[in-house]
Amino acid sequence: MSLKQTCVRRLKLDAGHRVHLHESKCRNAHGHQYIVFIHATADQLDSIGRIIDFSVIKELIGGWLDEFWDHGFLVWDQDEEMLNALDMIDGQKTYKLPCNPTAENMANFLLTEICPAVLKRTDVYVTKVEVWETENCYAVAEL
Repeated sequence: MSLKQTCVRRLKLDAGHRVHLHESKCRNAHGHQYIVFIHATADQLDSIGRIIDFSVIKELIGGWLDEFWDHGFLVWDQDEEMLNALDMIDGQKTYKLPCNPTAENMANFLLTEICPAVLKRTDVYVTKVEVWETENCYAVAEL
């Protein structure tokens, strides 16, 4: 039997979004205090016995979240109405996503695009990302 080990880092950010074409109130611009769980693994532990130091996940992935998403507005790059409204706010931090900013799409984007890019110089890879939109609702993307 082979042993699989995973380390998990919890990250937090505040961001606004709207779910374009949503059938209810989430079609309106609003914000969340997102909690993101990053599940990382490696083929072998380092010389200290870790997959990766938790602070490295915070620095690399958390740093990316801080720079691009935290205290900003996440918007689908096809949502012209929201993009036009955001353009009217001087200095508004905006991140254009290639998909509607649902928790599911955000988790998938982090898992497949961002995590591999920011961890490329390590032997670590992320196998699962959880994006908690509220304390009751979250989405998971997993390889």
